[in-house]
Amino acid sequence: MEFDKILEHACKVEASDIHLKVGVPPMLRTHGKLEPLAGAPTLTSESMSGFLEILLDDYHRAQLTERLQADLSYALAGSGRFRVNIFRQRGEISIALRLIPPQVKSITDLHLPQIVEQIALEHRGLILVTGTTGSGKSTTLAAMINHINQRHDRHIITIEDPIEYTHSDNKCIINQREIGYDARSFPESLRGALRQDPDVILVGEMRDLETIETAILAAETGHLVMSTLHTLDARETITRAISAFPEHQRDQMRLILSSIIRGIVSQRLVRRADGNGMVPAVEVLLSTALIRECIAIKEKTHEITDAIARGHATYGMQTFDQSLMGLYRGDFITYDEALAQATNPDDFALKVRGIGSTSDARWDQFDKTDEADDSESAGFKIARF
Repeated sequence: MEFDKILEHACKVEASDIHLKVGVPPMLRTHGKLEPLAGAPTLTSESMSGFLEILLDDYHRAQLTERLQADLSYALAGSGRFRVNIFRQRGEISIALRLIPPQVKSITDLHLPQIVEQIALEHRGLILVTGTTGSGKSTTLAAMINHINQRHDRHIITIEDPIEYTHSDNKCIINQREIGYDARSFPESLRGALRQDPDVILVGEMRDLETIETAILAAETGHLVMSTLHTLDARETITRAISAFPEHQRDQMRLILSSIIRGIVSQRLVRRADGNGMVPAVEVLLSTALIRECIAIKEKTHEITDAIARGHATYGMQTFDQSLMGLYRGDFITYDEALAQATNPDDFALKVRGIGSTSDARWDQFDKTDEADDSESAGFKIARF
């Protein structure tokens, strides 16, 4: 089967991922379900070798030989771009592809909380978008960059491995650098970016201590830095960032992080009630006096989730459970799905049943805001991921 034909079919059925492996037909992940491509033949070593001829240039061929895996992007005319990971398993080649839509969706189109628009327009500091693999982090970051590009005259530098969404200059000048082609590593290109008059620096992923240190330095020196971490929620994000440093530096890093964090957007994709796609449940942390105190003081870090919950009406923050409750009340997800994804399922179940619990204070402001929003929910549509 022709390589491009597989990708074209994946785009047609709105698959998010494609898996190519010797011994099985092409597998597509569509609306969260992994299924074989109907009527497709079993892939052989020869067909996989043919796919490599299409995908690999000299640089990535050397990367595959040396590291036994390679990251790259592939553009399919008229359909979009794909993020590609090629790796070896049991002596054979396997390929995983993630579809990157041709158009960058807006923050509203993605059904992200409105407060994310405000976070994107910060002038300095650190913004983190977190979640598991496949939760839509890159899509959210692209939407935030697009939001800036439509409203402010700024110089934006992105450092990615590989470049996923491509941006055209609007009000901003946007330089996109890809590791391997335009830069050798995240830390080196980050240090270089500081000498390139940036207003906004997007780092595809904070993978190691050196990248985290350099990103924090950039945020401290007056730039807006955006990046991602593979963490489940805001509290874990803070803990993970601090624990990356040696023990003797952690107290100092708590103080620094508390002063530069502007927002943390953590997301999970959950199944829609109609079975037609996914919808994001989103936790949002903002830099308030209480949040800064919770970050700076180790003994109070466990209070971050409560601080987010209580800041819903005043600041627009929300926890995962509050986000799930909004989606459930809006009939976008089922009760079972909400309960399965909830951080505190017992508390969530009690709230749905109208039974009080010890954490009712978390829901007070959410209920007031939710009631005010009911009149605006008519006709609301969920974007597909």
